[in-house]
Amino acid sequence: MSDDVAPGHVRVRLDLSYDGTAFSGWAKQAGGRRTVQGEIEDALRTVTRSRETYELTVAGRTDAGVHARGQVAHVDLPREVWGEHHDKLLKRLAGRLPKDVRVWAVREAPQGFDARFSAVWRRYAYRVTDNPGGVDPLLRGHVLWHDWPLDVDAMNEAARALLGEHDFAAYCKKREGATTIRTLQQLSLEKGADGIITATVRADAFCHNMVRSLIGALLFVGDGHRPPDWPGKVLAAGVRDSAVHVVRPHGLTLEEVGYPADELLAARSREARNKRSLPLAPGAGCC
Repeated sequence: MSDDVAPGHVRVRLDLSYDGTAFSGWAKQAGGRRTVQGEIEDALRTVTRSRETYELTVAGRTDAGVHARGQVAHVDLPREVWGEHHDKLLKRLAGRLPKDVRVWAVREAPQGFDARFSAVWRRYAYRVTDNPGGVDPLLRGHVLWHDWPLDVDAMNEAARALLGEHDFAAYCKKREGATTIRTLQQLSLEKGADGIITATVRADAFCHNMVRSLIGALLFVGDGHRPPDWPGKVLAAGVRDSAVHVVRPHGLTLEEVGYPADELLAARSREARNKRSLPLAPGAGCC
């Protein structure tokens, strides 16, 4: 289990952010593609003058083009490496990392901490504008332009039917052996004075493409192509609907990751590893 730190090692928490535009996602990939994980691990190896690459575990593996403001990762370092470099590590990483990724804090993690499995929620924001003139050029890498007027009230009405614990198979790209059951804690949209509509999406965890699929469904409601009850019906059907579009990644930002109190970290990590199933309906059999 990854929350068992090897003897002689220290688990270190890193808080970081990045502009995902030029990255092929978080996770390292074959073929030399540029990734956030690869850049940070290379920098960490360089500044600690280590022959070994120390592998990062992240709270949420973002896709290509997705940004992060409040990403969290951990790495297990040999105690002697941490002891030698911890007081200078942050500044040295700042000097070594490219300008589109920053590490803001580096500290020894409390016992039982796992950046991925100890998290109790992740909060994303998706930003879109229906301004007929398009997107502010200075924001074009972070805001989607939707060229139909959007009814935010109708979108919020549709969003309420999606809250709670459900099987989100209709809004996820299925992965072998992985559950698509999630608890959607918040899904709300607000239009700012600048004309940008910000969707706040918070859940205990997300399956692949879930946020971008949910936003795609809500946009269809907002521009009048579907009624407000349609996203809920798609959810209940439990299968992918060809009308649900996965919107482009550049409007999506991981804003924050939430963790329980230190004394609850290990228990949360164990709980999160259990594959979930929905409660049986009244009268339903087990088989």
